[in-house]
Amino acid sequence: MMNSIIFLLLLSAVAWFWFDTQRTQEVAKGLCKQVCGQLHLQLLDDTIAVARVRLRRDNQGRWGVQRTYQFEFSDGGNNRQQGTVIMRGMTIEILELPGYMDRIISPV
Repeated sequence: MMNSIIFLLLLSAVAWFWFDTQRTQEVAKGLCKQVCGQLHLQLLDDTIAVARVRLRRDNQGRWGVQRTYQFEFSDGGNNRQQGTVIMRGMTIEILELPGYMDRIISPV
């Protein structure tokens, strides 16, 4: 009985983490599309990929999940460049498009 409860709790935690990661990735992708559009750039392959997931403290000392995503963009030519967006929960922490925009850092 106790093993079943532990298994269900573990399964629930994994399911929550997976759904939370998917939701965060959609928010990050939408943000990347918006910024690329404003700068007349193209988000290539219409996708972003998780590069890192870790637990980090915010400015108030609370623990949260920080996810780093990488994506490729172009100015319409044949040059592919790599951008980075770091999210803490649903909030953007850093967005970086080298050569087109200074790093944006949001206080979290």
